Amino acid sequence: MSRQPIKIVVEKHPDGYIAYPLGVTGGVVGQGDTYEEALADAKSAISFHIETFGESVLKDDSPVLEAFVAETVLAD
Repeated sequence: MSRQPIKIVVEKHPDGYIAYPLGVTGGVVGQGDTYEEALADAKSAISFHIETFGESVLKDDSPVLEAFVAETVLAD
């Protein structure tokens, strides 16, 4: 199993949390009632995804170095 760091985005929604990795090919999502549950679920899903499809799902040629969240308001 890969030991390279994988960045995971965790979003808080009114009904819980969702988490998904950056730089992984394919749909991998975790969810939970808490941040910790969603993160643990995403880690488990990523491990399963790599075990199922191989390490080729990791985009080694262009790793995500940093992730940013920006907010804007669009003009009407």
